[in-house]
Amino acid sequence: MGSYLVEVCYHGNLSSMLSQLSEWFWNERLWFPEGLGWADLQDRDGLTYSKGSDLWVTLPIALIFLIIRQIFERTVAVRLASAMGVKEKVRVRATPNPTLETYFCTTSKHPSQSVVESLSKQTGYSQQQVQRWFRRRRNQERPNQLKKFREASWRFTFYLLAFFTGLAALIDKPWLYQMKEMWTGFPTMPLLPSQYWYYMIELGFYISLLFSVASDVKRKDFKEQIVHHVATILLISFSWFVNYIRAGTLIMLVHDAADYLLESAKMFNYAGWRKTCNYIFIIFAVVFFITRLVIFPFWIMYCTWVYPVTIYPPFFGYYFFNGLLFVLQCLHIFWFALILRMAIKFLPGNHIVEDERSDREETDDSEDEDEAPQFEKRAKTKNGPLQNGHSASNNNHRKME
Repeated sequence: MGSYLVEVCYHGNLSSMLSQLSEWFWNERLWFPEGLGWADLQDRDGLTYSKGSDLWVTLPIALIFLIIRQIFERTVAVRLASAMGVKEKVRVRATPNPTLETYFCTTSKHPSQSVVESLSKQTGYSQQQVQRWFRRRRNQERPNQLKKFREASWRFTFYLLAFFTGLAALIDKPWLYQMKEMWTGFPTMPLLPSQYWYYMIELGFYISLLFSVASDVKRKDFKEQIVHHVATILLISFSWFVNYIRAGTLIMLVHDAADYLLESAKMFNYAGWRKTCNYIFIIFAVVFFITRLVIFPFWIMYCTWVYPVTIYPPFFGYYFFNGLLFVLQCLHIFWFALILRMAIKFLPGNHIVEDERSDREETDDSEDEDEAPQFEKRAKTKNGPLQNGHSASNNNHRKME
């Protein structure tokens, strides 16, 4: 009986705490300027306003996106990859070995030299055979070109359609040309059907990306991608709750403007279309700089950070919203630094561009690269000193890629 009373009291206190937390979180003084609140967003006079309950529809939309993506990647993307000549290198599979497999799965994919020696004694393999086994086993887990092409083509299709859909929804809106108009009448700005569907589709897509990020190709900026998806979902959701929808539509449009160019450059990269990939990458870098490092901070953020305080005293929602925008801007700077580094490598040598920002895997070393030191050692023993990786008597042959 005593334990039952303790449990009842515990749940009662927990319920009370959650109730108080909810009451505090939805306090009008946090999210609205003084004198305004949730009552101002009630439907009236035939006008509709955004409501938090509307966002539940994004969950089934995210599920629909996941289903459509599977169908798209298995049909349209595969045929497109075949038409563009995407070729996959045949990889030699590692011979089944329980001892090495256990170490690979539970301890490390890159054993040290001392571990290699120990595993060599346990398995009866030579050290070179153990190293080759781990190399082949790592290569088995590397995503193939077709998988990367399918993912890029799906994102390209969405971002392209989303950009032109957003542009069509905003082309006749005054806040696209005079950004101060995004605050005219705040927060009693009626919701338009085009804004509703633009928001629901964008939010549903980013939720689907968050659901699928674990199964997608693991990228170098995996953690930054998670931060980006979470910040984007919070930003879109929050702007919907408090009717920052005009600012939200501009932010989504700016972000979609460059993304489809990046994904198309990846597609041509995987297909081996070197010059096309390079040209698109240059266009992408320029558009990214203009939209993310010029328009976003100096036009949009200016109108969300500086202009509102000329109308209303600062409040918590104002700081929260701009804080999320600041997180996005930090990610923009991080990614543009990677893009600039790629551009510097790319321009002098005219080499194919690889997406250091989001598409290089940690296990991107090939078997030929790993075996090169062994080959050079044998060649040096048999044929004397090496010149550029070849013996002196055979240095006129072209190096095979």
